[in-house]
Amino acid sequence: MNRTKVAIIGSGNIGTDLLIKVLRLSESLEITALAGIDPDSDGLARARRLKVATTHGGVEGLVELDEFADVDIVFDATSAGAHRRHDEVLRPLGRTLVDLTPAALGPYVVPPVNGDAHLGAPNVNMVTCGGQATIPIVAAVNAVSPVHYGEIVASIASRSAGPGTRANIDEFTETTSAAIERVGGAARGKAIIVLNPAEPPLIMRDTVHCLVSDCATEAVTASVEEMVGRVQAYVPGYRLKQKVQFERVAADDPLGTLAPGAGDALKVSVFLEVEGAAHYLPAYAGNLDIMTSAALRTAERMAAHRLAERAAR
Repeated sequence: MNRTKVAIIGSGNIGTDLLIKVLRLSESLEITALAGIDPDSDGLARARRLKVATTHGGVEGLVELDEFADVDIVFDATSAGAHRRHDEVLRPLGRTLVDLTPAALGPYVVPPVNGDAHLGAPNVNMVTCGGQATIPIVAAVNAVSPVHYGEIVASIASRSAGPGTRANIDEFTETTSAAIERVGGAARGKAIIVLNPAEPPLIMRDTVHCLVSDCATEAVTASVEEMVGRVQAYVPGYRLKQKVQFERVAADDPLGTLAPGAGDALKVSVFLEVEGAAHYLPAYAGNLDIMTSAALRTAERMAAHRLAERAAR
């Protein structure tokens, strides 16, 4: 099988975990290069040991590598600010970017919700770790009854939040809130992230609250459980912590102001846990694992789509 050649920008935790995932798990992608800016990073050292071309010259160094000529897809695992520069360099060269930062220059992609909607886009955005974990649930609820308001709280271990995550907190909340609406289907979305300093570190926990018009709770539960199974297909450590919870909200309840016109509304609460696969990162870093897993799944679908297009010509 002809494999689509890919490269990664960012030799930190996310980029290195993605490197390992492509090497171990993908049957359709071939990693040819890893670019960073720290010559002493563990990611670049590991890539060299695995016979993958490296550069500490950033995107400019990547473009200068001989291996770059065959690269079709580039993963960006850096920061929102850096991604804008990378897009300026790589898009004119005909490379497709899978963006793991909150820059959101391209359309949002959450694999089990709209994974096939933007296969031909030159730049796609993987939203955020919280978005990848919770937007499928918002979409599952919305498939049964329109979500008037969707709110998510993502709690991650402080030790799993690197400098890029900490520098992009504002972008995290803005990007995730927008994607709750555009991808999840909520009329209004809100996102909150919590960096949990507990020791030993706790694995990722996510809470999803949706306000919907009154509907059959059994149908909502079935839709949520089916969606959890779809996410587990590529993130095995993704799971419900308890049964889906329901609470009636009277029209005169202050909470009802978030769902104007819904009358007696229903509050749906879903509690999730995401344990990482520990390919490179610790198992508690499920927030990073779900991002790299979603990016891998997206790139594989894009590669399959392009091969099918070429075969049809």
